[in-house]
Amino acid sequence: MLALTMALGALGIDLMLPAFDEMRSAFDLAADSTRVAGIVTTYMLGLAVGTLLYGPMSDRTGRRPALYLGFLLYGVGALGAALAPSLSMILVARFLWGVGAAGPRTMVLSIIRDSYSGDEMAKRMSTVFGIFILVPVFAPALGAVIVAVAPWRWVFWVCVAYVGAIALWVMRLPETLDPADRIESRPSDVINAVRTVLGNRQTVGYMLALTVSFGAFVSYLASSELILSDVFDRAELFPVFFGALASVMGAAMLSNSRIVDRFGVRATVRRALFAYVAAAGALTAVAALTDGAPPLWLFSLLLAVVLTMHALLIPNANALAMDPMGSVAGTAASVIGFISTGGGAGLGAIIDQSFNGTVVPLAIGFLLSAVLSLALATWAETGRHAPRTVMPDPGSPEVLG
Repeated sequence: MLALTMALGALGIDLMLPAFDEMRSAFDLAADSTRVAGIVTTYMLGLAVGTLLYGPMSDRTGRRPALYLGFLLYGVGALGAALAPSLSMILVARFLWGVGAAGPRTMVLSIIRDSYSGDEMAKRMSTVFGIFILVPVFAPALGAVIVAVAPWRWVFWVCVAYVGAIALWVMRLPETLDPADRIESRPSDVINAVRTVLGNRQTVGYMLALTVSFGAFVSYLASSELILSDVFDRAELFPVFFGALASVMGAAMLSNSRIVDRFGVRATVRRALFAYVAAAGALTAVAALTDGAPPLWLFSLLLAVVLTMHALLIPNANALAMDPMGSVAGTAASVIGFISTGGGAGLGAIIDQSFNGTVVPLAIGFLLSAVLSLALATWAETGRHAPRTVMPDPGSPEVLG
């Protein structure tokens, strides 16, 4: 249930992509117009802004009211886009849609933290993220089928139907916020909750590791189609290339539960980060030795290893960042989501701007991300010694100080 709830956010992007050509035609835009890209950027802007809304709200009212507010705004935004008479009005609706999508994303993390801790939380998060990362494999194909058999606006109507079905299903979900952990909505209380999040070394260290790793991943998402077409002259292979790598990441996340069972969440992160550095280093070396244009099969293989390590980092680092925040889980999910998403998007844009017709900038971006993530995770654990599956109590001096 939680995995498919979190998938609302990705579905709101990936289902739209096959309809771009029809949108250009419908609004009399040139075939190469980039205006329809606003469908994605306004949605992402709403997602970033909305992330700050739900956490503090849910720490006061509970997870269910915040979750259903997200469902409502998501549905209204999707409905508005389906009925909008112009592209400008669609973009306004997409911003609201993105604000709504932030609710399920933030609340799922909070609900998992309310219900689990330690290794068990990392295992649950890996399942949620594993299904979430598989959405880009299937959603574009579903969008293409919809566009082939129905008017392009039906990609919006499908999202309206999906959020309605999820809202009905989630009615059986109990409230997970402990009444003892509810906080008031006074500004001072919210500020204190944010200070609790930003004052914890473990949370900040893993949050920043997520941020820099997400930056390299955003660059991959933005430049992969360009790399396939400009570097390898194989644009026709992009759907297979992208889908195969997304499947690899999804499989890694779904396997994470067994890995954490064997090694523990901290050891899993540590080993994944060392392998991440090694794989990114090998990719950078190959890129440099081949003048930025290695054989496609070798590039794909090394990139698959890099993305596998990235996939193992995402749920486990999220779990370790959230674990000390049991008393302010909603606010923590908002702060972690806003900083990692916004900061990662900014870093990804910087890497994108360095594209020079080769894979070298992307490879270097992944290497720097891996090294920085390892350094930040090491800093987060410095001076800390705890059993593999035991986390500090959220109200302990270690956390609050």
